[in-house]
Amino acid sequence: MCCRTLVVVNGPTATPEITDLMGRVAERMLADLDRLVAEMDAAEIELTPMVGADAALIADMSASNRANAVRLLTSFARRESGPHPIEVPLEALDVARTVARRGMDLDVIFQSYRRGQNTAWRCYLSHATHIIGSGPLLVALLEISSQRMFEYVDHVIGRVIAVAQREREEILGGALARRTEAIRLILDGAPIDSRQAGDRLGYDLARRHTALVLWTRPAGEVQGALESAATILARATGARPLTLSAGSSALWAWLGTDTDPTGDALREALGRAHADIRVAVGPTRTGVAGFRRSHEAALAMHNLLAGHLEGPRITFYRDLEVTALAAQNLDRAAEFVATTLGPLAADTPAAARLRETLRVYLDEAENGPRSAVRLHTHRNTVLQRITRATELLGYHPGERRLAVELALELAHRIGPRVLTRP
Repeated sequence: MCCRTLVVVNGPTATPEITDLMGRVAERMLADLDRLVAEMDAAEIELTPMVGADAALIADMSASNRANAVRLLTSFARRESGPHPIEVPLEALDVARTVARRGMDLDVIFQSYRRGQNTAWRCYLSHATHIIGSGPLLVALLEISSQRMFEYVDHVIGRVIAVAQREREEILGGALARRTEAIRLILDGAPIDSRQAGDRLGYDLARRHTALVLWTRPAGEVQGALESAATILARATGARPLTLSAGSSALWAWLGTDTDPTGDALREALGRAHADIRVAVGPTRTGVAGFRRSHEAALAMHNLLAGHLEGPRITFYRDLEVTALAAQNLDRAAEFVATTLGPLAADTPAAARLRETLRVYLDEAENGPRSAVRLHTHRNTVLQRITRATELLGYHPGERRLAVELALELAHRIGPRVLTRP
């Protein structure tokens, strides 16, 4: 979709001095963009906790926040004193469609933008005060900056809500609406006739179901690639997939089969799909309750893995079940990893190498040669790393074997979300 532009005419006079100061403040904020976006994300999740439980929605929201911040701050950094165009980022339109597809109240968009705007304004005010101090110049700067920021946000809000409304009208208009409604009734545990629901979906709910969550980084038009990947995986199991878009960069799918799909078949099939696509595979379960439970498990895995794209392309619930149970509260999981592993919990390449060596060593019953084969290194190197890892732990791993193995598994599976920044 092509984005319209709006030319904004300045109110108060933007003198060269003011535009230069606006540029200086914007450049400082752009230099620390990651922190600004993280603060905007946190403020919006606090407003709508259900967003924080959905990794796909978080990804779309964060991409929108980043794109909007870059668009506005870059316009300030250009130090333009005259009228300037407002262009709505594609990422902002993506999250609008996601909200509509999830059936969420569109007021979430309005309130989230205001929360994000307030967060960005507080940051802007802090930098401006640090640069200028107090006085008439600061007042003039804030007056012009606030007007431009509000004009930008007001215009973007209007555009994204219009897109969300059109998306909702399209969803409510036909087969997609009936499919979405039936799936959501099942997932919500509502009383529903499985035969009627199956007829509406064109999917046999009496079979065995394996739920998938497919996702990738938000990057342009990826929904077609996700649908294609779901079809490839379904063919490998002899199933016809039931799919539902979960946002601009995520897809929910179910494979209805008579027997449990094999991991090897799914791994081999995924190799024929787009290389950036990741898949969480829920446990195979029977009937309507199984349809729902397999999805809940796959969704829980996606929420854990979505921020760690360096991991395997496909992950099965049986391999992540213990980790998922231990990481239901990520803050407590991160605290557990830090207190159990100490310096080994650092998010650094050196600590990661020691953690992986220790994890494999314990998994191989402390057998150095077998560990060396798995790690593709020399036995002496393995033993040297184990010695160093033990020194950093401050105790022998066998003294707290279960805790150490669990902490290492959390770090291995989830990565930076439970590690300590250096």
